[in-house]
Amino acid sequence: MKWLYKNWYKSTIFIAIYLIIILPLYLLKSDYAVFLIWLQFAVYLLHQFEEYILPGGFVKFFNNKVLQSDKDNYPLDDRASFWINIPIIFIAFPLSAILASCIDISIGIWTAYFSIINALSHVVMFFKHRYNPGFFVSLFLNIPVGTYTVFYFDDHGIISTNAQLIGLMIGVLIQAAVMIYGFKVLKPKVK
Repeated sequence: MKWLYKNWYKSTIFIAIYLIIILPLYLLKSDYAVFLIWLQFAVYLLHQFEEYILPGGFVKFFNNKVLQSDKDNYPLDDRASFWINIPIIFIAFPLSAILASCIDISIGIWTAYFSIINALSHVVMFFKHRYNPGFFVSLFLNIPVGTYTVFYFDDHGIISTNAQLIGLMIGVLIQAAVMIYGFKVLKPKVK
């Protein structure tokens, strides 16, 4: 597991490129709504690439700047980062896209909301700490693509208002859980 903790994020760019090539070939014309849900996954992988690879350094940034720790890999470490990102992005995003295409399209809308909400947290951090790893993809991809998806679904009546609200609530709850973990579990460890 130690190898995975230190290397999981190296796959992000390869999976994102693969999805960016494959998605238009199979879904762009046949099922645009499902394409948009899958696109959330590809965009979020690019977001993680910026956070962890180029320029990378999100764990160090979050520890030093946000949590005000003098240690680069504490209290947020590679293990915690893995267990935050893998279940949400590598499992829940594609699983939601699969279920959206097989069962009900509304199952996937939460990914757009979560992408927007998480991206907004990077924008907020920018005002206090300036650049933070993940900021540019948040600003130029996560927010616009997520917002477009939400409005496209609404404009075309693809899902109900209740389904939109449920998706929004799920996105908010997941982001809240991540923030609670950061500020209620990790932050006290700095003291």
